[in-house]
Amino acid sequence: MFKSLLCVVLSVFAVQAMAQEAPDVLARSVMTDVLEIVKTDKAIQAGDQKRIIDLVEAKVVKHFDFQHMTALAVGREWRSASAEQKTALAAEFQTLLVRSYSNALAQYKNQTIDFKPLRMQAADTDVIVRTEIKQPGAKPVAIDYDMEKKADGWKVYDVMVAGVSLVTNYRETFSQEIKAGGIDGLIKSLREKNKQLEAGKK
Repeated sequence: MFKSLLCVVLSVFAVQAMAQEAPDVLARSVMTDVLEIVKTDKAIQAGDQKRIIDLVEAKVVKHFDFQHMTALAVGREWRSASAEQKTALAAEFQTLLVRSYSNALAQYKNQTIDFKPLRMQAADTDVIVRTEIKQPGAKPVAIDYDMEKKADGWKVYDVMVAGVSLVTNYRETFSQEIKAGGIDGLIKSLREKNKQLEAGKK
């Protein structure tokens, strides 16, 4: 359920936007295009994993700050990691999220997205874009996006699905991995999970 809903999280921010665009405008402007691709692409609907991953990497990745997301998920141990370890962690975490969400993206059918009014001041550089996912035969699910304004535009650095933070959802697992094997142990664990996902789609 959590992963299937997060496919919508990624799809909302799926096309390149100008840095000047407000975060809610960005979300609204790209929604129709991306959901149309998902609904009409026969290969995606048939579960073509490579096509789905290509879609996510081409249209989604650049709108997420995976470095920031990884730092939040790792927590205080991030400060003690070397530059090389940080780079490796962010890369593996990004791969994990992209592959997990690519699997979930194929499950998108008839959900619709309702955008709530944005509470934002002109000088704000950190905002929450609130949305609600409506699904036939089910209760609406709130999905909120924490977004930060960067030099190249607004980036998502955390997502709240039904009140559950994406980065917090991973933090406990990451903490356990670090306690057991340090930062390198976490990197190794993420690599193994990514290899398993890669093998699973073949």
